Amino acid sequence: MNLSMRHFMLSYGFVLVVVLVFIGFSLSTGSFLTLGNLIDMMHAVVPMLILASGLALVIMTGNIDISVGSVVFVTAALGSVLMVRYGVPPAIAIPVVMAAGASCGALSGFIVTVLKVNSFIATLGILFALRGIALLISKARVISIPETLGDLGRIRIGPVFVDILIALGFVFFVHLLHARTSFGRHLVAIGGEAEAAKRMGVRVLRVTFLAFLLSGLFASIGGIFSMLQLGAVTVHYGRGLEFTAIAVIIIGVGGISLFGGRGSIIPGVLLGVITLAIIETGLIHLGASPYAYSFVRGGIIFIAMYADSLKSRVYQG
Repeated sequence: MNLSMRHFMLSYGFVLVVVLVFIGFSLSTGSFLTLGNLIDMMHAVVPMLILASGLALVIMTGNIDISVGSVVFVTAALGSVLMVRYGVPPAIAIPVVMAAGASCGALSGFIVTVLKVNSFIATLGILFALRGIALLISKARVISIPETLGDLGRIRIGPVFVDILIALGFVFFVHLLHARTSFGRHLVAIGGEAEAAKRMGVRVLRVTFLAFLLSGLFASIGGIFSMLQLGAVTVHYGRGLEFTAIAVIIIGVGGISLFGGRGSIIPGVLLGVITLAIIETGLIHLGASPYAYSFVRGGIIFIAMYADSLKSRVYQG
């Protein structure tokens, strides 16, 4: 009985807290629990939802990719420079940006799988390198995109932003990739025990490489949507996104374990992103200091990491 209660609290305790927080925000401010606010809340987390979906594939293998924030920065800088300074049409610039993001992910995958460098160390180096390249591309200046281009990020079908539907489509695609394909099963097997997966015939290096490539690709797509929403690329673009993404990946019900081999995209990653959106939006409506947001994100990351560690001990025990 105690063990069952412990499992329940570790799996659903954080969600119960979030539900209480949601109710608290709804009672504290009349503008929180409205259709318009909920839609705006989901609109704001579209880039994170797409980025986290791709990063989840890497974490599923027991690896980590902390370069995704810099991938967002360098690809958004590249896209804005192509479209603003050189007049490249979006129909050409966006595929170039996506190819650049996939290339960044492939580079990380190559270093991890072929050169056998620890994924944290490898992607830490990529993080700094890409941020430097992005600053060179943007000349460390704010690049504003044309208003007509920014309008693409505000297209609606009825009351719902189109990018919300697109992001949910990406999440559903990754969910199917993880839950219904041999590639997804191989990701789980590698995260569970890479050597055992190799003995069962899983092409560990190839699958891991593809996970990193997809992570880079999805980060670049998230960067595109973020650029369209914000209307500009700044020198602080993408900073810290990697750690926030890791947190939302592991905090949801069925969230993916940081140790790999366990978790889900739906509901795990989806609920994790919604959790972050609820808390940050609620703080805005309460008029909290902007400096509190970083504190709250840090607290979420700590709680997520600690809970994931506890769950791993329970499952192993």
